[in-house]
Amino acid sequence: MRLQILTAVALLSLTAEASAAAKKVQVPHRYDGAWSIEVVTLEGPCDRAYRYGVQIRRGVATYAGGDFSINGRVTGNGSVRAVISRGSDKADVSGRLGRQGTGGGTWNTTGLIGCSGRWNAERRS
Repeated sequence: MRLQILTAVALLSLTAEASAAAKKVQVPHRYDGAWSIEVVTLEGPCDRAYRYGVQIRRGVATYAGGDFSINGRVTGNGSVRAVISRGSDKADVSGRLGRQGTGGGTWNTTGLIGCSGRWNAERRS
């Protein structure tokens, strides 16, 4: 009888572990959270500088301000690739976020108006 109970407990334990392994567990992305992004123009007639609040969730960057849209991703090693657009104006963005909560990179516009610059990021709590 005791052996049957131990066997049943062991089988239940294995079944529970297999069930948990079969479910997709949402693991937080290391760069998830709120970030303050400073965008600085170094060349071209674009506005000199802006600061925006960007949210990263599961590696996808979003901006809630509505002035423009962001289609961007942050990989597990912090590499950033994005396209920022407003109407027909677009800017390609690349760079890297660091584990220490800062990052940066470059951007350049595509289209009629030629501008380029750098961006800096800082994680917000």
